[in-house]
Amino acid sequence: MATRQINPTRMELTKLKNQLQMTSRGHKLLKDKQDEMIRRFMIIIEEAKVLRTSVDSGLSLTMQQYKAASARTNSHVLYEAMMLPSNEVKLKFSKKNIMSVHVPTIKLENSGTKSLTYSLSSTPASLDKAILKLEELLPDLIKLAEIDKQIKMLAREIEKTRRRVNAIEHIMIPELEANIKKIMMKLDDNERSTTVRMMKSKEIVTQKSQKQNESN
Repeated sequence: MATRQINPTRMELTKLKNQLQMTSRGHKLLKDKQDEMIRRFMIIIEEAKVLRTSVDSGLSLTMQQYKAASARTNSHVLYEAMMLPSNEVKLKFSKKNIMSVHVPTIKLENSGTKSLTYSLSSTPASLDKAILKLEELLPDLIKLAEIDKQIKMLAREIEKTRRRVNAIEHIMIPELEANIKKIMMKLDDNERSTTVRMMKSKEIVTQKSQKQNESN
């Protein structure tokens, strides 16, 4: 791994050590955030599984009733029966914060009064059951749509956080540690060289002093 050019000074060493300390602390906080996001993500996934099972079961029953109605009734009659909506709903959209991710929420404020807008004499009872069952499933369908969107947004944020954590752990921290080690080795070499020079200078001074004493 290539490292950037650095000045092998004690000031730079102190700077890099402080930077390493801050980066390590940031890595821990980001890793904790990632773990908490994954924990909450799994809770929402489990909620979605339970809700989806319930919705799939309800939709399956609705389709069975509709197929039974289709088998007994002319398609034109069914089309005319379902031309007008049997109900009107009002939805309220807002957001909530999950680990700094603003996910959408959908609230069903008013589902109105359940009613059938066609003549009961010209349609089979299975069609009534299918429409009423589908209307009963509406709150769960809306909740499932909300949860699915939350799951997608959290999954994207978890992936972004994971990439940041890996970049810090496998690139930034090792690079800082390598630069710190490089400066320390250079400083040690300089210190040893300085010590050798001092010892050599002392030796030369001592020899000169001895020669002067011998000549006197």
